[in-house]
Amino acid sequence: MSSWDSGADHSGRDAAPSADDALPEKPLQDRPSAANRRPPAWASVAGTVGRVAGTLFLLAFALRNVEWSTLASNLKAADWRWWMAGLTAGVLVQVVAAVRWGSLARPIGFPLSTTTFIRRFFEGAFFSLCLPGSIGGDVVKAFRLSDTVDGRLLAGCTILADRITGLTALLVLAFTALVSQHYTLPVTATIAVGAALLLLAMTGAYLGVRMIDRVISRLPEHHRVKRFLAYLLPYQVRPSLLVRALAWSMVVQMGGAFAVSLVGRSVGIELPLAVWFGSVPLVAVAMVLPISISGVGVREGGLSLLLKPHGVAPEQAVAIGVLWFLTTIVCGLLGGVSFLAERRPATISLPQALQSTASPPG
Repeated sequence: MSSWDSGADHSGRDAAPSADDALPEKPLQDRPSAANRRPPAWASVAGTVGRVAGTLFLLAFALRNVEWSTLASNLKAADWRWWMAGLTAGVLVQVVAAVRWGSLARPIGFPLSTTTFIRRFFEGAFFSLCLPGSIGGDVVKAFRLSDTVDGRLLAGCTILADRITGLTALLVLAFTALVSQHYTLPVTATIAVGAALLLLAMTGAYLGVRMIDRVISRLPEHHRVKRFLAYLLPYQVRPSLLVRALAWSMVVQMGGAFAVSLVGRSVGIELPLAVWFGSVPLVAVAMVLPISISGVGVREGGLSLLLKPHGVAPEQAVAIGVLWFLTTIVCGLLGGVSFLAERRPATISLPQALQSTASPPG
């Protein structure tokens, strides 16, 4: 993980990567071309319409048992000091997530400062709020990280790896918390379960990345899985990068659950952290699914369902979801300010080995 004091010059670059961090020459094979990945226009329109309809349906489902006057009273009586504490924690978590992304991107050809990665990460959050597609923010991050086609393809690889490690950590944290609650485990046993699951995930990631070539060679030429795995080939020669990112992802996901717990205290809900560690990751996993816009409806309905066994009324759960979404909006607005302040993408001159790695086959 890179240092906060990156020593970047006025252009936003870090010093060049060391020899240990340089990616060995190993060209990507079977990378799909941009033309093959572009969906037809009707598919984009249908996807947007479907997500809008899904958002309305899920929101109606989440609010079906809510008394509007009680919900309004909960929001009106919210202690905004606790909400500000949750917002602060949420912003810090996003910063750590951006640093994690930088740790995945620098060694394979993006010698940019920590500040640059933080700004690009928040910009992605802003466009995820504004764009209807589920990967709109990721596309913007890739375009902002480089000004060349090759660089943007390689940036997409880093974003995909970042997403995978984050999702894996979410599942590890959620499963650990659910096992702890189900069997009423003490703290030491819970930590042991979490550590075992994390070690298992790290081992699986390491072995899985090392076997990518073997898997790809056995798949048909245009198989979707083969096209998906092609994005991870740069990490096959550096599997330790994904393993370390997975460890940092646990910190990010635990921090995110803690931030929501602070938001919950703003409406008078005080629950053990284990409850939040089990509930928030499950809601976050559901929000990844492309069924609503910005997780609206999924967030509120998920919290109502998962917090009900702990004595949380639907109005309180929905209030937490609304205030959680408000923190997401504020984080996104920070990215919007960053984008307006600097609209030009970084200028990256990839070394020849990295250009051959990023380029699609002729």
